[in-house]
Amino acid sequence: MSALSKQTHLYIANDDHTDYLWTADAETYAKVFVELLDFHLALADETQSNPPPYRNRFNADGSFWLWEYARQKSPAEFARLIQRIKDGTISVPLNALVSCYGAQPAEAVLRGMYYAGKLAREHGLRFTQAVAMENQTLPLGLVSLWAGAGAKYTWRGICGCASRMDKSSWAKREHEIYWYTGLDGQRVLMKWHSLEPGGNKHSGGYAEAFDPVAAINFLDSNPGFLIRYRAPGASEPYSVRAAFGFGWDALNRKTGEPYAPNPNIYVQTEHFHVIAKAQTTPKCQVVVSNQEDFFRDFEALYGKQLPSQCVTYGNEWDLYSASMVETSARVKRSVEKLRAAEALAALVSLKTPGFLKGRESARDRAFINLGLYWEHDWTADGPITRSQRAAWQNMLATEIESYVEKLHTDGAKALGKQITKRAALPTFFAFNPLGWVRDTVADFPYEGSEAIAVYERSSGKPVAHQLVVLQGKTYLRIRARALPSVGYKVYEIRTRKSSVARKLAAQVSQNGTVIENNKIRLSVRPDGAIVSLVHKGRELATVLNELGLSPGKSKRSPIKVINAGPVSVTLLCQSTGQLGQRTEITLFQGSECVEIRNEIRGNFADVRHWSFGFTLDAPVVHAEEVGAVIQVKTKAEGGDYANTHARYDYATLNHFADISAGNGKTGVTLSNADLAFVKLGESTPSQLDTLTPTLHVLAGGQIDGAGLGIQAQNGETHFLQRFALRPHSGYSKTEAMRFALEHQNPPVTGWVQGTAPAYPEAEFSLLTISHSDVLLWALKPHEDGIAKGLVARVWNQAKTAQTVWLTPAIPLHQAVRLTHIETALEPLALTNSALETTVEAHRMATFGLSLL
Repeated sequence: MSALSKQTHLYIANDDHTDYLWTADAETYAKVFVELLDFHLALADETQSNPPPYRNRFNADGSFWLWEYARQKSPAEFARLIQRIKDGTISVPLNALVSCYGAQPAEAVLRGMYYAGKLAREHGLRFTQAVAMENQTLPLGLVSLWAGAGAKYTWRGICGCASRMDKSSWAKREHEIYWYTGLDGQRVLMKWHSLEPGGNKHSGGYAEAFDPVAAINFLDSNPGFLIRYRAPGASEPYSVRAAFGFGWDALNRKTGEPYAPNPNIYVQTEHFHVIAKAQTTPKCQVVVSNQEDFFRDFEALYGKQLPSQCVTYGNEWDLYSASMVETSARVKRSVEKLRAAEALAALVSLKTPGFLKGRESARDRAFINLGLYWEHDWTADGPITRSQRAAWQNMLATEIESYVEKLHTDGAKALGKQITKRAALPTFFAFNPLGWVRDTVADFPYEGSEAIAVYERSSGKPVAHQLVVLQGKTYLRIRARALPSVGYKVYEIRTRKSSVARKLAAQVSQNGTVIENNKIRLSVRPDGAIVSLVHKGRELATVLNELGLSPGKSKRSPIKVINAGPVSVTLLCQSTGQLGQRTEITLFQGSECVEIRNEIRGNFADVRHWSFGFTLDAPVVHAEEVGAVIQVKTKAEGGDYANTHARYDYATLNHFADISAGNGKTGVTLSNADLAFVKLGESTPSQLDTLTPTLHVLAGGQIDGAGLGIQAQNGETHFLQRFALRPHSGYSKTEAMRFALEHQNPPVTGWVQGTAPAYPEAEFSLLTISHSDVLLWALKPHEDGIAKGLVARVWNQAKTAQTVWLTPAIPLHQAVRLTHIETALEPLALTNSALETTVEAHRMATFGLSLL
């Protein structure tokens, strides 16, 4: 037995608990971050000659503290702070600030940690902690993203407030400390104590060390805790224990008053090292902790004995971002569009290495904003007004959008100049940002004659085309066949003496309510609801895409056929009134895909859903959560939701949800481009309805009443909410994800204008991936510049590990395994100038690729 295990070790850790834009505004917190860090740096100097347990330590609960410190202080002062991080005096988690994660796309979670990755590379650091604090719920896949970014440890303390959950369960957690484990087998060590009576200033709360002496006494002698705090079957409790969190919304600021330091913080903070010394006994060593020291010591003693949990706890405060649903959708769209923008930047930068120069500041700001957007105080019920909070959320969204849109636009234009143009004919490219060959539709902005033909340059064959009007602009729509993986094809526009009549992609009934192609037959109501979906002779729908407008408050126009041609046909449904609605439903030639574009044209203050009801017996629902695709059932029923301690009314809905019949023979995948949550049937906060075959996608609202979130959508009057449906004969996680990614990542088009040799004139593929279940998630230049090569992130959708080849068009010089925030882990061997590697089941993996 080690010396450490012979004596009880109690760790107490101090923090400030940042309630950003809740307790105080951004300007105030910018001052607080610097002031508190300077205070603790000075106190560290004063106590550095003390024995190690009694030296000052402090935890900043987000890398945004460092961002602000670097912005306001000199390089020498920042270097001093970095040195104190290295020696363990100051600890910082990977996340920008404390966030709610349930509404976040996986890539948004990762980009929100990129600033920590940048600091790690620049200063030789490793950030081993990540936190998600105060909110009562937690998604499952988050652990895989954290672990993949380098995190090893996390702790949870809840608020125990603003909740519709079963409060009695908070005091009865299954484990006080355990391995929080993802579906991919990655894990972090989790300290999440049961919430003790008396609130969140006690064990299990987010300020459990608010009274350090009381916390020490609790850890040392509380019988109920000591019975729970032990390995399964063990007779003695773990000898290493901890209480973290001191801040508790502690800024001394009242509405309308300027910030002033709270003297009580400083008095008690200064006494942490005094208290630790005073409370230490021969049997009990008290340690002023940076949190990591506790986890490291605990893992060394008990890591092999710990239980593991692999469950999701659903969403609670996460839901409040739907109270500004259009602003949140703008951020989600930008995250999705970043995939194409960065893939374009990869191609362009390989030929023009300076393409990204000058964009670093906007990029870093956009990524830190992704770490801030879902900050946990979406309750918006504090001293900061709702209008202030809403304005801040809109500012973040605008800065994210601006960076992505410019990168996307500039990348498309630059690629067009790098593709060799040899013919005198007008020529355009269609670029596929996804990592597999695909047949799809491409839309190219066009203002020319209708009397044209379009030919594929590589084969010389004509392609189906038509002119369409989308949001008031004319496009040339083509059926693009076999677009290369992360690559393009080039098309020529040739003139004809007259336009040629072609068979329509879909037939429409005389009254405009029925539309069908050779795969799908739909019946549509004037309000945009689909009342029949027939696939392979089977009726799958009761009512789909129903918003439920009151007939008495809206006027519905007759259905119109628009954009009809040999590639696609669209039905337009419009309602006017207090809450107008415009819905476009599109079928494509030879495709099972049904695209739905909804616009709500009016403000609403209530909670609204798009309902999708199906004729499927014993329904089984899978959905992309946050870094995982989960089965939306409890563990007891064979799913991934926790049996207790969870909130069940709204599951996370990222790229898709799939609902299939229990016999596995039929079902429908729903691709979701803009929204974040879905309710199964008649689910409630305390009960998950897995019997009703209906998906209610949250269109927006204050889920838990007018007191939590932003009221009346902050006055927004226009909402874009898009879906796509694909019937199938059996659920495949890979195919569901591919379908959703294809729907949400259309090809990028642009004029071909190159005059100097760079990329081929007909087609090109930058990267191929050999296994169909291993999907390319991101391909981009390294954050430190194209000289460091490309970064490829992949996600294995299979239930088993897969050996896969990543083969760039340009031979590989070097490959390295990276964290998800692009810090190097280990070099990888190459085979024939390509990377052969294994990706574990359900796992995301990130690689650095240096090209010759």
